Amino acid sequence: MTLDEVKRQFVEQVKLRAYDDKYIDKNEEREILQIALQAGVTVDSARSALAQVCESNGYVLESKVLSQIKDLIETFASNDGKIDEKEFNDCVAMAKKATQGKKNEVQLKRMVIEVIDDNSYKVKTGLFSNWYSRVKKDVGVA
Repeated sequence: MTLDEVKRQFVEQVKLRAYDDKYIDKNEEREILQIALQAGVTVDSARSALAQVCESNGYVLESKVLSQIKDLIETFASNDGKIDEKEFNDCVAMAKKATQGKKNEVQLKRMVIEVIDDNSYKVKTGLFSNWYSRVKKDVGVA
């Protein structure tokens, strides 16, 4: 298989998975990368190509959104070491814009919670209330 054939097949796989919703979630991304690896493409080259195809076609790449959420949370946590409720809501709003409305409010909150929990960020809570536990319970993560 020539390099042009590999590229063409790769682009078709991306378009196939993003056809209905213009969104590539983590599972679809993994499938696309595995196909690229089987064709002899390196992971870094495949990720780069995937990002380019998504960018040129206006597709949302979930791993990119998660990376943007993580960067924003790191920025918020750098001032006092904790994430407060307003900062959490700002992350959800940014994620909503980044996903181009492809995810609902509950899914967006779950994405932000996943980043906070996976990276062990501290959350600022009140003396008598814990907004973070409440939000996790509301979205079914608690």
